[in-house]
Amino acid sequence: MDEIINKVAESKLEVFDLEDYYPAGQRVQIDISQWLIEGFLLKEKDFRESLKNYDWTQFQDQFVAIYCSTDAIVPAWASILVAIQVAPFAKKVVDGTIEDLNASLYEQLLATIDYSAYQNKAVIIKGCSKKPVPTRAYILAAKNLQPFARSIMYGEACSAVPLFKSAKK
Repeated sequence: MDEIINKVAESKLEVFDLEDYYPAGQRVQIDISQWLIEGFLLKEKDFRESLKNYDWTQFQDQFVAIYCSTDAIVPAWASILVAIQVAPFAKKVVDGTIEDLNASLYEQLLATIDYSAYQNKAVIIKGCSKKPVPTRAYILAAKNLQPFARSIMYGEACSAVPLFKSAKK
């Protein structure tokens, strides 16, 4: 009988796993509609008073996304005012959803990586994740790896999708 050889284990693929870079910390959303009349109408005086009396300490050391769950037309200054209130307590504040928050965290983090370790290597960006890695993070990782990697694939070693191959020199 022929011996079974695990070619995946023997390959020289470098795995780039975005889950390894997932920033630890609690993520929360602040819904501006809670301070709008019937969730839709912003009355400036009442809005400012509600923010003034709100307990912002509950967001201590958390990552915060500010959004509005209704179709209300909210002026930009309203989100900015909420951000100013929560900023002294939060680790990071963004306008948008939790996915926008995660994308922002990854953008910040991926900018600090030295990609030269992947010079002339076949790289696979691991696709399956137990953590919520946004598509934008995968795109940014591929963009940052491209100047260095010989090739870039996405997925798992046993079923990778080729994304990029550098021109032969």
